[in-house]
Amino acid sequence: MKFLHSMIRVKDIDASLKFYTEVLNMKLDKKKRLDDCWLYFLTDEDNTAQIELTYNDETPETGYENGTCFGHFAFSVKSLSEFTEKIKNLGYEYLYEPFDLNGKGTKIAFIKDPDGNEIELIEKVVW
Repeated sequence: MKFLHSMIRVKDIDASLKFYTEVLNMKLDKKKRLDDCWLYFLTDEDNTAQIELTYNDETPETGYENGTCFGHFAFSVKSLSEFTEKIKNLGYEYLYEPFDLNGKGTKIAFIKDPDGNEIELIEKVVW
């Protein structure tokens, strides 16, 4: 069995596509029309994981509620310093600034996508 993707509903597909492609370097793999929505499949740089953004024809005016079950997506980054520069240039800011996770140099930070979904960014130390 192979894990294929996670799906989230989005309120503003243009803002979400911009975030996932420009900030997280994902690429739009395909989009598909269903009876009541569009599905956008985004793939990571290494083609190992996908996120499906679902844009419903009838979207709540205030967007969707994240609830208490979903936590976050996690992405590896080579350098949080470079990523910090990138997001500032694109007009985004951290939910939680980069910090050392384990006292050995592994750093993490969090940012939110346009719908409020949390994204964890991990810079691992290579020994």
